[in-house]
Amino acid sequence: MRLRVLGCSGGIGGRHLRTTSFLIDSDILIDAGTGVGDLTLAELSQIDYIFITHSHLDHVTSIPFLVDTVGGMRSKPLVVYATRATTEILRNHLFNWAIWPDFSEIPSAEAPFLRYEEIALGQTVRLGARAITPLPARHTVPAVGYHLDSGAASLVFTGDTGPNDALWREVNRIANLKFLIIETAFSNKERQLAEMSRHLCPATLAEELAKLELDAEIYITHMKPGEIEPTMLEIEECAGKFRPQMLQNNLVLEF
Repeated sequence: MRLRVLGCSGGIGGRHLRTTSFLIDSDILIDAGTGVGDLTLAELSQIDYIFITHSHLDHVTSIPFLVDTVGGMRSKPLVVYATRATTEILRNHLFNWAIWPDFSEIPSAEAPFLRYEEIALGQTVRLGARAITPLPARHTVPAVGYHLDSGAASLVFTGDTGPNDALWREVNRIANLKFLIIETAFSNKERQLAEMSRHLCPATLAEELAKLELDAEIYITHMKPGEIEPTMLEIEECAGKFRPQMLQNNLVLEF
């Protein structure tokens, strides 16, 4: 499997700052933040599946534009994988005819441009040789992370989450883990805000990484624009022994 980072920022503000989205091979998105808009029309038309971690706008904002752009070019619906709770939020608050048309009914309910598939924790979706499994996350809305397994190696993306013992119980069972992408949304001076919004800061990142029993390359995502350098310095101070690296747009990870 091949993961290309389309966006990994906690906000926007320049050509290198795009919100969360990862392109897997050429046909799968993990989240659909603003980075999806940098793909060409040809690349957009190849996307068949979107796996959503949660319903916050920075992770779903490109879905309405994507389906509107390529729906008529496709012979089958774009499939959105999400938990029941997240699907209900998307239906009620995004694809609700008030914010955006309901593309699960366009051009008809029998042949829509978009289709939802419900997922649940621990339930593996297999797409060819690729296995994608939702993992526990602790956020302010229903949320998951994802375990991506090519058969040869695995990558874990935590999604947006605060401290989360349940995640590490699952991750530590992954014998072929190669990459871990974990969020750190706030600096230590904003620890109270991080805890309130169920995100990590460098101090809590270090506490979480101490629970990892496996050797993996660790990448940090979701840092706030304007806070990237001080946050990375704090990560080096608090969690440097884990050798975390900053995730960057267009980075490609193969596993």
